[in-house]
Amino acid sequence: MSRKASDSVEYTLRSLSNLMGEKRRRQADGSAGSGAAAGERSLVTAESCSSLNSAVSGGDLERAARRQFQQDETPGFVYVVSVFSALGGFLFGYDTGVVSGALLLLKRELNLDALWQELLVSSTVGAAALAALAGGVLNGLCGRRPCILLASCLFTAGAAVLAAARDKETLLGGRVVVGLGVGVASMTVPVYIAEVAPPHLRGRLVTINTLFITGGQFFASVIDGAFSYLAKDGWRYMLGLSAVPAVIQFFGFLFLPESPRWLIQKGQTQRARRILSQMRGNQAIDEEYDSIKNSIEEEEKEVGAAGPVICRMLTYPPTRRALIVGCGLQMFQQLSGINTVMYYSATILQMSGVEDDRLAIWLAALTAFINFIFTLVGVWLVERMGRRKLTLGSLTGTAVALLILALGFLLSAQVSPRITLNPSDPSHQNSTCTKYSYCNGCMLDPDCGICYRLNKSSVVESSCVPVDKDSTTKAAWGRCSNETAFKKEGLFWAYNFCPTPYSWTALLGLVLYLVFFAPGMGPMPWTLNSEIYPLWARSTGNACSSGVNWVFNVLVSLTFLHIAEYLTYYGAFFLYAGFAALGLVFVYGCLPETKGKKLEEIESLFENRLCRCGSAGGF
Repeated sequence: MSRKASDSVEYTLRSLSNLMGEKRRRQADGSAGSGAAAGERSLVTAESCSSLNSAVSGGDLERAARRQFQQDETPGFVYVVSVFSALGGFLFGYDTGVVSGALLLLKRELNLDALWQELLVSSTVGAAALAALAGGVLNGLCGRRPCILLASCLFTAGAAVLAAARDKETLLGGRVVVGLGVGVASMTVPVYIAEVAPPHLRGRLVTINTLFITGGQFFASVIDGAFSYLAKDGWRYMLGLSAVPAVIQFFGFLFLPESPRWLIQKGQTQRARRILSQMRGNQAIDEEYDSIKNSIEEEEKEVGAAGPVICRMLTYPPTRRALIVGCGLQMFQQLSGINTVMYYSATILQMSGVEDDRLAIWLAALTAFINFIFTLVGVWLVERMGRRKLTLGSLTGTAVALLILALGFLLSAQVSPRITLNPSDPSHQNSTCTKYSYCNGCMLDPDCGICYRLNKSSVVESSCVPVDKDSTTKAAWGRCSNETAFKKEGLFWAYNFCPTPYSWTALLGLVLYLVFFAPGMGPMPWTLNSEIYPLWARSTGNACSSGVNWVFNVLVSLTFLHIAEYLTYYGAFFLYAGFAALGLVFVYGCLPETKGKKLEEIESLFENRLCRCGSAGGF
C-alpha cells in the first residue's frame, strides 16, 4: 500500500473511531495484529489495513465508512418542500398584516367604531386559536400533508368571502374563515418542516417559515399602499388577493409527500424509508431511520396507551417542562406587543400625528419591510448564535425599543396643543368634548376631534368638538363640519391624533422594535416548539403552544385601542415593555440550548428542574 493510501486510511479510521466510540476503537485496534504480517509495511499501515477489514465486517462501521466517503449534500427537494410548506406562513402573514392598511379605508367607508375595528382584527386570531387547538388532533389522525391542504382551502374560501362582502357582518364572517386557515397552518407548517429537515438545517428551515410570515406581512403592506389610491373598494383587492398563493400551495402539495416521522409512527415504514431517501439524497438514512423508529417504540413502551396525550404530557416531567417553556415563549411573544405593532402599525403612526392615510400606510409598509429584512438576519444567526442567546438578545432590545416608543408618545403628550376656543353646541346637548383643555385629552375620547388652524408650525384657534356620527373625517357641527368648506378656509380636522412635531419618534420606535424583535422573538418560539417535544407529544405540544399564542394574540389585539384610550398611548407601550422584561427573566431561567441536537436527543434537556434549564445553554 502506498504512503498516500495509508495516510487516507488512517484519516478515515480516525473519523470512524470518533463516530463509533471507544469500545469499537479498542476492538479495531485488537484485530489489527492479526493482519500485520504482509510484506515490509510499517506498523501504522498494518494497523490501518486490518482495522479497515474489521470495519467491513461490522455492519454499523461499514455504514459509517460509506457515509465518510459520500458527499454530504442536501438535495434540493428538501428546499422545495420547505418553500411550498412555508407558503402557509406567507398566507398567515398576509392575512394578519393586510388588515393594518385596510382598516383605515374600512373605518371610513363602513363607518366602523373602535369596537368593530378590534373585532375585525381579533376575529381572525380568535378563530386561529381554536383551529390551532383542533389542528393538533387533525395532525395526529390525518397527518401533516392533509392539514396543509385543508388550510389552503380555508384561505381561498375566506378570501372569496372578503372580496365579495357588502357589509361589516359578512366581513367578520370572512375574517373568521381566514382565521381557521391561519390556525391550522400556524401549528402544522413548523412541525412538517422540522420533521423533513436534516438536523444540521432544521433550525434554518423552520425559521424560513417565519421569514415567509414576515414576507407576507410586507407584501400585504405594499398591496395596501398600491390599492389605497383607488377612490372606492380598494380594500376588496387587499383582502381578496390572498387566494392566489393559497391556490398555488394547494396544487403544489398534491404532489408533495407526508412527513416520514408521522408515517413511521403509523406503521407505514416502507413509504417512510422511500420519502426519507428522497429528502436525504445520497446520504445514508439507516441510522436516522433506526433512531426515529427506536424513539417511537421506546416512547410507546414508556407511555402506553392510557389517557389522552395532554394528560400524559402533564404527568411526565420532561414533557411538562417543555410544554411550560413552549407555551411561555408564545405567550411572551404576544405580550411583547408584536401583533399590536403589525395589525395597528398604520393606526399607531396616525396616532403619533401622521395625518394622511396613504402616508401612514406606506410608512407601515416600511416597518413591514424592516421586519422582513431582519427576519432574514435571524435565519442567518439561528445556527451561529443558537436559540437561547438569540432569544435573550432579542427580548432585551425589544424592551428597550418599547420604552423608546412609549417615551415618544409621552413627549408628544407633554407638548400637546392647548384648546383655545370653546364654541357652543347649537343643539344645546351636553358634550364631554367641551371639558378638555388640551388636545391630548380630546384625542383619547372616541367621540371627539380637534378643529384648528396652523400658524407656521404652531396650532392656533383650536377647539374640541364632537365627531360626526356618519364619518370621522369631519365634525358633527361647527367650523369643521363641512369637509370641502373647511379645507378652503385653511382649517384642519384631527381625529384620533394631535398635531405634533414629534411624530417621527413613533416611526423610530417601531423601526427599532422590529430590528430587535424580528431576528429572535419572531421566529424562535415557533422554531423551539417544533423541536422540544418528543414525537408522541409533538402534535399536541405544538397545538397547545399555538393555541396559547393565538389566545394572547386575541387578548392583545382586542384590547389595544381600549387600553390606549384608558391608559393613554404611552401607558399602553410602557405596559408592553414591562411584559417584555418579564419574558426576559423567563427565558434566562428556563430555556435550554437546542442548537445542533437531534430531535430525539432534546428530551433529555428537560430532565432537570425547570429553573435550572437555562444553565444547560452555557450562556
